[in-house]
Amino acid sequence: MTDIILLSDHRVAGTQVDDNGEPLVDAREVDALRVDTRQADADGSYAHVRAGVLGRLLLAQDALPSGIRLLMVEGFRPAALQRRYFDEYATTLRTAHPDARPDRIRELASAYISPPEVAPHVSGGAVDLTLCTADGVELPLGTEVNATPEESGGRCRTGASGIGPESRANRAVLSRAMTAAGFVNYPTEWWHWSHGDRYWALMTAAPTAKYGPATPRRP
Repeated sequence: MTDIILLSDHRVAGTQVDDNGEPLVDAREVDALRVDTRQADADGSYAHVRAGVLGRLLLAQDALPSGIRLLMVEGFRPAALQRRYFDEYATTLRTAHPDARPDRIRELASAYISPPEVAPHVSGGAVDLTLCTADGVELPLGTEVNATPEESGGRCRTGASGIGPESRANRAVLSRAMTAAGFVNYPTEWWHWSHGDRYWALMTAAPTAKYGPATPRRP
């Protein structure tokens, strides 16, 4: 994985944050976007993103070919949930690699689940999404959203070989729309895009990240 900057890279943690204070907003309140419920939680955190991210998702939606829609799967993720996901995946990796050092386990885990202290989802700046038809039927993109490297045989990587031409074309469609709207992709996960977080700042050479850990709105 030397060709990919992982979220465990010290340069990500070293990126400064100057949070602009944008609130989390609920993408379910925008008719132009489809929000899937597979990651739904009790307080609806999954459907929230920073206000600026929501605006960029609408730009990406407008850039898609006619008849194709974004299907948002997950946005904001509370820090405690991020920690749980990371620890659970790291535990499976320690079982599979009993001789691996802790820093190696952290590196391997970050190819699928971000370390909580730098996690894009915790900032409200990241979204996991895919493409669907106007009727909500998902298009093939090579793997399921959130497929692990192990279960997908590495095909979860954005540039992976071994996926069919239709899936590759759909990934290209998604990439063009999201990149044009100002998002960056995490190359180990074709479905993961972010704007304003530490990883985005590092990859775009922005002076600082715009979003630190987000604060959920309370009713």
